[in-house]
Amino acid sequence: MGSAILGLLGAFVYGSADFLGGLAARRIGPLRTTAVGAVAGLVLLLIALPLVGGTWSAAALGWGALSGLAGAVAVALLYACLAIGPMSILSPLTALVSALVPVTWGLVGGDRFEPIGYFALGLALVAVVLVGFVPEKGAVRPQTRALVMAVAAGAMIGVFLIILDQTPDDSGVVPLIANRLTNAAMMWTVVAIVVVRARSRVPVDAGRGPAAGLTESARSGMRLETRGVRIASGGGLLDATANLLLLIALRLGDLTTVSVLTALYPAGTVLLAAVVLRERVAPVQWAGLVLAIVAAALLAVS
Repeated sequence: MGSAILGLLGAFVYGSADFLGGLAARRIGPLRTTAVGAVAGLVLLLIALPLVGGTWSAAALGWGALSGLAGAVAVALLYACLAIGPMSILSPLTALVSALVPVTWGLVGGDRFEPIGYFALGLALVAVVLVGFVPEKGAVRPQTRALVMAVAAGAMIGVFLIILDQTPDDSGVVPLIANRLTNAAMMWTVVAIVVVRARSRVPVDAGRGPAAGLTESARSGMRLETRGVRIASGGGLLDATANLLLLIALRLGDLTTVSVLTALYPAGTVLLAAVVLRERVAPVQWAGLVLAIVAAALLAVS
């Protein structure tokens, strides 16, 4: 029961982190948003270490670092495919694949349920699609490249879950610290490369400096605007919290259940967008939210 509740709670926290990440990305760009969030999350986990504890070992650090690599690749692919669109198709596709990969792994590895449990898993997968579905008038058919990246992003999220499930039971938050260190190092390296390449492509204007030839959007992408950094930091703190909830859920329960419930992360984004930004929540999404709660309840008692 505890793992199902934590998995569902973690999904909503992940969705909230994505909401803040989306707001921050509008101000400082997706790469910087991810990089700033990684550092903020690392700080939170270091503060939590004395409270939660954890045994430092090669296994904990190794699996944690691998999960950081998988997570960084997943985020990069996710942002890339959503930038191409349409989000109404690619977002639920990514979430669905992110559930199917670890579910398959867990079932092959020996996870078993009562009949009601399998029914609940199917119900949760339907909820994943409904929650992530945002109807758009005249939505275009997704490009093959975008579909491939969406599937790859979902697969890498699933791999992230599988890797995190391999961490030692006594490792506490140590794997998550290794995850964040790896993620932050990768993302800030990418940010540095992008900035250097952007500057090298623009001729230096003797009167105004090397950035004079950049477009306004390019210049804004090279700045760390204060409010954007704060929002990105908030998203990073929520993301690290969700990771911790996910890790605890995995240690209390099984990979199959937790991965399906975690794939409901668009629900948090949808609800916050409705409350904060006054965005309309489609009836099909409300139906998905209800199904998600029902599925979680069934999984909790199965």
